[in-house]
Amino acid sequence: MFTGLVQTMGTVSASDCGRLTVETERPLDLTEGGSVAVSGVCLTATRVGDSGFDAETVDATLQRTSLGGLRARDTVNIELPLRAGEPFGGHMVQGHVDGVGTVDAVTEESVGRSVRISAGPDILRYVVDKGSITVDGVSLTVAAVGEDFFSVALIPETLEGTTLGAATAGAPVNLEVDVLAKYVEKLVTRGAHAA
Repeated sequence: MFTGLVQTMGTVSASDCGRLTVETERPLDLTEGGSVAVSGVCLTATRVGDSGFDAETVDATLQRTSLGGLRARDTVNIELPLRAGEPFGGHMVQGHVDGVGTVDAVTEESVGRSVRISAGPDILRYVVDKGSITVDGVSLTVAAVGEDFFSVALIPETLEGTTLGAATAGAPVNLEVDVLAKYVEKLVTRGAHAA
């Protein structure tokens, strides 16, 4: 389980035939076979070194996330899983991407930026004003919701410490909705069918 608090950024050095190689500025507390979230996608590390790691990506992952479009020198967000006893920040994140959205607009604000992201109805049905959502692995609070979009406000720390600081209109982003919303929907739907 992750919390959507990005710990560092990495640089893709190779992305070929399902193998992703990511370089990091500092060694990660990661072992081979361990989980790592790459821009919000939970992957298994197959090789770990002082300067980064490799991970395998299957066709389903490449088709359902933005990882299939990664190229050498692209930057990605990195988060290691939450460990027992560590403080819980952000919100409960599984690293199971629900879909890919598109950045529609980025607007400068007095402090930080507002980012508007378009998404399909399969995503937006779970998005609520002031609710939680994960964008490229970053836990964010929804600032507004429309028929085919939602927006988030990014503080300077998020802009500096994650790839969202370089987000521009047209960029694809991985989206994971709050898993609690899915469970509530299932319970309500099941209850309605039982009645």
